[in-house]
Amino acid sequence: MSRLGSAAPPVEIAKKKAVARLEEAQQRLLRLRLVLGGQIGEKQIGPPLTCVFEGWDASGKGGAIKRLVAPIDPRHARVSQFAAPTYDEKRHHFLWRFWPKLPGWGGMSVFDRSWYGRVLVERVEGFATREQWQRAYNEIVEFERTLVAEGMIIVKFWMHVSPEEQLRRFEDRAHDPLRTWKLTDEDWRNRDKRSDYEAAVVEMLERCDHTWAPWRVIPGDDKHYARFAVVEAVCDAIEAELTRRGRQF
Repeated sequence: MSRLGSAAPPVEIAKKKAVARLEEAQQRLLRLRLVLGGQIGEKQIGPPLTCVFEGWDASGKGGAIKRLVAPIDPRHARVSQFAAPTYDEKRHHFLWRFWPKLPGWGGMSVFDRSWYGRVLVERVEGFATREQWQRAYNEIVEFERTLVAEGMIIVKFWMHVSPEEQLRRFEDRAHDPLRTWKLTDEDWRNRDKRSDYEAAVVEMLERCDHTWAPWRVIPGDDKHYARFAVVEAVCDAIEAELTRRGRQF
């Protein structure tokens, strides 16, 4: 199915090796964040970094974000979660509520859900008109182009999981008293509309994937693979931008 393909990782890897790669990537990220924050190296603040996470329910977004920010001083990264817009937020353009959470130079923000809700849940559930969500593709592309032109590094992840693995995780949550809060009626309703969401995801990946802000589809059936793959991808993006700028790291 287009870029989504299989939810299996490209190479099978043992849990022990995956954990080792995650730890190595986390140490690499810690150093890069200190460089961007002007704490080490040339001691000049670097470009802002924004990591965007979208994905299926129970695809491992939370676990990946947790590992991404784990090695970083909480003062040097901000995680923002977005649900349905409030009454006041609906009075503004849909991108308005995301601006205050974006990082300045030397900063890092992680978005758990994002402006892509306009072309995903708002499209599928009818919360936006067809004219609104069709127009949103170009608005999002230009929004991201503006941020990157100002210097921002944007790393976007679609956390993919197969229907079979998603069902297994739903059932695990349903039978775990400490995790039942993570499973809602809405999750089950969304699962029933998976074909509609798949069509929306494919169009989003095709229309909002550009060199300045490419999509990275992370196979999430194997959580251990997905976690180190996310951290390594963020490190790669930072290093590529620092190299382009002639910065030492």
